[in-house]
Order: sequence, then structure tokens, then C-alpha cells
Amino acid sequence: MTAPLPRRLLAEGVGTALLVTVVVGSGIAAQRLSPDDVGLQLLENSVATMLGLGVLVALLGPVSAHLNPVISAADWWLGRRGGSGLGGRDLTAYALVQTVGGVLGCLLANAMYDVPVHLATTDRSGAQVLLGEVVATAGLVALVVALARTGRLALAAPAVGAYIGAAYWFTSSTSFANPAVTVGRAFSDTFAGIAPASVPGFVLAQLVGAAVGVALAVTLYPKDATP
Repeated sequence: MTAPLPRRLLAEGVGTALLVTVVVGSGIAAQRLSPDDVGLQLLENSVATMLGLGVLVALLGPVSAHLNPVISAADWWLGRRGGSGLGGRDLTAYALVQTVGGVLGCLLANAMYDVPVHLATTDRSGAQVLLGEVVATAGLVALVVALARTGRLALAAPAVGAYIGAAYWFTSSTSFANPAVTVGRAFSDTFAGIAPASVPGFVLAQLVGAAVGVALAVTLYPKDATP
């Protein structure tokens, strides 16, 4: 049974905020604990994100745990004809709450580590980086849609966490794969930050990746296998 919209929005806002807190907070901790080893910093950041994301999906899944505007958009797109999934207004509300949550989560991480709030200066641009973000997002969306269409959403927590943990390493972008997280991370000039000028390119790449991921999943699983 679908939870009322206010409860779902609360879950999405809190969940996305905590996800960004995990990403940025672990990035700050990694930078301080391993200041001379960027590879170790990335390992520490990716493991914390992988585990934290899995926990958040398990915690909030029974209410709502998209935690990502492109996942919400895929849910709306695939359900729009059959009357399932999010409606257009709900999608707008989800994306807004997720984005606000992402910013608040970043500010919380800054506050916990007594980091001044400055816009990030880390440039993340270039065709190769944006291609990595397309690949990262396509894989994530394809995974979630495939799990939903085959009735295996119970695996979402470990599967999504594992995918993001792996994508930190095999994509050139370190796998943001989430517009709300991308916007949130622009508010911390730390290891996990992204310069505001790089945000539009990342979001565009994520939207392209989401479309690719939906197309792939629907091609592999053309009929909804859920009861």
C-alpha cells in the first residue's frame, strides 16, 4: 500500500539529506585522515557511501526511497500510461524535496566538521568525465528499473549500494548519478565537492544516462513481472 504523499516526501527529504551527509562527511573525514593519499581517500569515501546508501534504502524503502530525481523521473515515465508510479505533480514535489534535502545534508556535514560554507571549487568537466556520468547513471537507473520490473525490489538496498560503491571506481566521474546530490555537493569546498559551473553538465549527463538506463531495462524486461 502506498504511503500518503507527506510521509513519502518526508522520507525522500530526510533520506537524500542523510545520503549527502554521508558522502560529504566521509569525504571530509577521508581528506583529513589520509591527506597525502587520494586513492585511499576515494576508498574511504566510496565504502562509507556504499554502506550508508544501502542502509538508507533499507530504512526508508517501505515508505519511499528514490533519493534521486532521475529514479523518480523513471518511475513517472514508466507508469504514466498505466496510472502506476508517480504523477506529474508528485514528481515535481519529489525532485524539489530531494534537492533541498541534498543541500541541507551538505550543510549538516560541513557543520559537523566545522567546515566553513563555501561553494566548491573542484572542477569536474571534460567529455570523458561527462561520459563517465552518463555510464554511472545509466547503470543505476537500469538496475533499479530491472529490479522493479522483475519483482526483486527486496534486493534494492544491497544491490544499489554495491553498484554505487563499484561505480566510484570504474567511472571517470566517480559516479554522482544523482542531480540532487550533485547540487548539494556544490555547497562544500572539500574532497567531495563539485564547482557550481560543473553542475549543469553533470545534471545533463545524468538525464541522458537515465534515458539510456530506462531504454536498456525496458528492452531487457519488456513486461512488468511484478504481481
